[in-house]
Amino acid sequence: MIGRPRRLHPNLLSWPRQTCGRMKMGRCCWMLSWISIAIGFVMNLAHADDADGGRVVARRLNRLEYQNSVRDLLGVNVDFQEMLPPDSLADGFDNVGEALHISSFLLERYLETASIALDRAIANQPQPPIIKKRYSLKETHQVKSTTENVFRKSDDEDRVVMFSSSRWQAATLSPFYPPDPGTYRFRISASAIQNSGKPLTYQVDAGLMLMTGKQHLVSYFDAPEGKYEVAEFVDYLDSRNTIRILPSGLASAQEVNKIGADKYEGPGLAIDWIEVEGPLNETWPPASHRGIFGELPQRSAPNENQSNRVEVVSDVPLVDADRILRQFCRRSFRRSVNEEDVAPFLKLVHTKLEEGRSFEQSMRVALTAVMVSPQFLFLHEAPGTLNDFALANRLAYFLWRTMPDEKLLTLAEQGLLHDSPTLRAETERMLEDPKAQAFAKDFVGQWLNLRDIDFTMPAQLLYPEFDDMLKESMVREAELFFSELLSHDLSLTNFVASDFSILNGRLARHYGIQGVDGWEFHRTVLPPESHRGGVLTMASVLKITANGTYTSPVSRGVFVLDRILGTPPSPPPESVAGLVPDIRGATTIRQQLVKHREDDACASCHAEIDPPGFALENFDVIGGWRDRYRLSGWTREATEVVVNGLKMRYYHGAKVDPADILQDGRGFQNSDELKTLLLADKDQIARALTHKLVTYSTGAAPRPDDQAQIDAIVDRVREQNYGFRTLIHEIVTSDLFRSK
Repeated sequence: MIGRPRRLHPNLLSWPRQTCGRMKMGRCCWMLSWISIAIGFVMNLAHADDADGGRVVARRLNRLEYQNSVRDLLGVNVDFQEMLPPDSLADGFDNVGEALHISSFLLERYLETASIALDRAIANQPQPPIIKKRYSLKETHQVKSTTENVFRKSDDEDRVVMFSSSRWQAATLSPFYPPDPGTYRFRISASAIQNSGKPLTYQVDAGLMLMTGKQHLVSYFDAPEGKYEVAEFVDYLDSRNTIRILPSGLASAQEVNKIGADKYEGPGLAIDWIEVEGPLNETWPPASHRGIFGELPQRSAPNENQSNRVEVVSDVPLVDADRILRQFCRRSFRRSVNEEDVAPFLKLVHTKLEEGRSFEQSMRVALTAVMVSPQFLFLHEAPGTLNDFALANRLAYFLWRTMPDEKLLTLAEQGLLHDSPTLRAETERMLEDPKAQAFAKDFVGQWLNLRDIDFTMPAQLLYPEFDDMLKESMVREAELFFSELLSHDLSLTNFVASDFSILNGRLARHYGIQGVDGWEFHRTVLPPESHRGGVLTMASVLKITANGTYTSPVSRGVFVLDRILGTPPSPPPESVAGLVPDIRGATTIRQQLVKHREDDACASCHAEIDPPGFALENFDVIGGWRDRYRLSGWTREATEVVVNGLKMRYYHGAKVDPADILQDGRGFQNSDELKTLLLADKDQIARALTHKLVTYSTGAAPRPDDQAQIDAIVDRVREQNYGFRTLIHEIVTSDLFRSK
C-alpha cells in the first residue's frame, strides 16, 4: 500500500498482473494503459516531495471527498460508504495525507464505483412515465396482517391512527414499490391526537424493508394536534425500495394491545394519506446525462434484446469525444487541461471504436478511466506557494468537502484567487452556501468524535429512556451549534461555556428544559440550573466518552485535554491495566482511581487527566444529569427509582462527587466551575482549535516550527473577540494554508 506517494508498494507496481484475472471482461486492456499513467503520475509526485520537501504530502481524496466529488461531477447521489474501505486516521482526522493509503483493492473498488455512478448518470431508456397516487395505511401489509390491536381504523374513512413506537409495528408503504429507480416526491398528511395539544414527532426511513435490507433515515417530522399537516420530501429509491413511518415516544405495542386501539386514551399519530409522485425529471435525458453528452442524439441500441434501449450516437465520434473529454477532464482534474491531458483518454475511445464498440460504450471506457486516474483521485500541490488551482481545491475541500464549483474554478483560471481580497470574498461566499453544512458535519464528527455515536449502545436495563430520536438530536445539536457560532462570528470560547444551545423538544426534555417541543431545533437560552453550555456538556460528547454501561473520568479527562486544550497526555504504559468501574456499587470509580494513582507510573499522568473527567461525572452514559450512580442490581445502599409512576429496573447507588483539583492547584466543585477555570486561558483554547483546523484544512498537522504562525493567527483572532468565523478567515489567508 502507499501512504505518502513517495513510497510505492510493490503490489501497486505489479497490480495489472495481479488483478487481470479478476477484472470484468473489457476492463483489463485499457487498465494496463492507465496503470502506467498512474504510476508515472504518482512517481512524479514522489520525486517532487523528496526533492523539495513540504509539510503537506500529496494525498488522495478520502472516502467522503471522493463520494461528494462524484456527486458533483456527474450530478448523481450515490452512497459508496460500504463499497469503499474506511480511511485511516492520523492526527485525529481521516484526510491527512500520511495515512491515506492506496492499494490494488482500492483501485478495483474505484473502478466499480465509477461504473455504478456512470450507469446512474447516463440515460439508456426512454423517459419513464410519471406516477402520482395516494395511498392509505389501510392498504399496507402491516396494518392488514397484524394480530395486535394497535391501529385504530374505521370502515368509512382511509385514515389510520398509530399508537405504538414498537419498531415491528412501524407502517411500511408496502403497496408502493418504484416501477423505475429514480427520485420520488412523498407527501404525508398527519396529525397528532390525544397529545395534550402538543405536536407529535414521527420518523421516516427509506430503503429495502427486509431484515437484511439497508435503510436510511430520511428525517423526522412534526404532526400538530387538531389539524392535518402535510410533510413533503424527495428521496432516491431503487427498485423494491419504499418508505416506513414510525411515531416517536409512544407506548409499546404490548401496552396498547392490552387495552385495544379503539379504547386507548394515550397519544397517537393519525395518518390521513400518503402521496407518491415520480420519478422526477425536469428534462429527458436528465441533467446528469446532458452534463456529459450535451445535446448529442440518442438512437435505438443495435444488437440489444431490449427493444426500448437507446444509446448516444455521434456522426463525428472523435471530434465529439475530444470536446466531451476536454470538458469532463477539466471538471474532474479541477484545473485547466490541454491536449496532452486529454490524449490518453481520447486514444482509449479511438481504440474501442476500432474494436467495434459503439460511441457510447467507447466513451464510457474513457470516462471511467478519467474517474480512476490519479489526476482525479489525488490533490496535486507543488512544493512552495500553492498555485490558484491548488488553492481552489484546498479551499473547496476544506469548506465544502467537495470539488470547486464553476465560479471558483474560473477565478483560478484567471489567476485571481491568490489575491487576498478575492480569497476572503470567496471564503465568505462559500461559508454562506448550503454546501458549508458538510464542513460543519464532517469537522464536528471528527473533532468531537461524533462519528462513533453508534459505537456503543446504552444498556436498556440502566438507560431505558434512550431512543433513536434522542441519538439523532444529540448529534444535530453539536452540528447546529457549530454552524451558529460560524454564521454569526461568535466567540469560539462558546465551545467551552455558552449560555445557549440549539435544541429540539426531545433533547430539551432530556436536559430538563421547558418550553421546547417537536423535532425542529431552536436557539434556546440555557437556565443556569441545567448545567449545560458548550460542547463538554452536550449529550453527544458525553455519550461517546462513555460506554453503554458506565462512565470513565479517564476517558472524559483525556477528551478535554486533547480536543479542547490541545495537550493530549502520553499513552499509558502497556503493563498497566485499565479500570472497569464497579456498576454493582461496591466501590466508586473515585475510590478505584485513588488506588490506581498510588502507582508511581500512573500518578503524574492521572493527576492531569482525572480532574476534568471527574468534573463531568454528574452526567451519565447518555448525557443525562445525575446526582447518584445507576446500579444494575440492588445493594444495601441502593434505592428504588420511580419515573412517571413506573418502577424502573435499575437502582440509585452512591452519590456523585464531581469536585477535584487541577494539576496546577486550582480546585473546583462541579463542571460549571471547571469551565470557568478553562476559560482563564482563552488563548490556549483558540490555539488548540487552530491547530485542529489547520490539520483538517491542509491535510497535515502543523510542525513545531509552525508554532509562530499559529500564535500569530491567535493574536489576530483575539483582537476580534475570538470570533469563530474570523478564525476561519485567518487560517485561509495564512501561509500555512496557502503553501504546501
